[in-house]
Parts: sequence; structure tokens; C-alpha cells
Amino acid sequence: MKSLKPGPSGNRPEDQFHEAMLALYDTCAMLGFRPVLFRRYVILNGGVAAAKELVFKPGTTGLERLIDLGKPELSMEATMLLEKFQPLFSAGELKEARERLASANRSRSRGRLTASPTPR
Repeated sequence: MKSLKPGPSGNRPEDQFHEAMLALYDTCAMLGFRPVLFRRYVILNGGVAAAKELVFKPGTTGLERLIDLGKPELSMEATMLLEKFQPLFSAGELKEARERLASANRSRSRGRLTASPTPR
């Protein structure tokens, strides 16, 4: 497989998105988890192609981990929805990213409160 990783001077939106995807790995690593398979997939396929496929793939846990850490804005889905990157994706891909963010936020917020006695 051929690596599509652009050089550091890539000014095309595709190159910028690719670099943003690689930067997500570094940021996640600083937060305590390393999405190694995500990084490898981005390197091998390019950031845009990886996002186009992964956004429809069930069972990915990166978004859930980021929501647990209170950092959904660092997800691939949130990056896809940035105004400067939206033209790289179809309406269906953007809709899926939006729905995944909304769905993950809703499902993660349920059951997070713990019952504790109130002082009397």
C-alpha cells in the first residue's frame, strides 16, 4: 500500500485535513489513549479517504472515548464538520458525522448521574 501522507507544506484542503487527522492522534495520546489503528489507517489511506470510510463504520470507539474525556471537539467527526473541511465531504458524510456526534453525546449523557443522598 502506498502512503498518501503529504509533505509539511501541503496547502490544499485535503493536505490540511490529513495533517489534522494525524494531529488528532497526537492530541489523543496526550489525553491518555492512543488510537493506533486510526493513525495507521489515515497514513495508509489519506485523511479524507479514511474519514469517508470510518464515518460509516460501526463500532469505532474513538468518539466515545473523547466524549468520556469531555473532548468531542477533538473527534474526526467534529473535524469533518469544520467549515473549511466541509467541501471535502458529501452531504451524506457530513450528515452522518453530525448524527454520530449528536447520538454519542446523548447516549453518553444517559446514566452518568449517580444517586447520592441529599443532606437533611
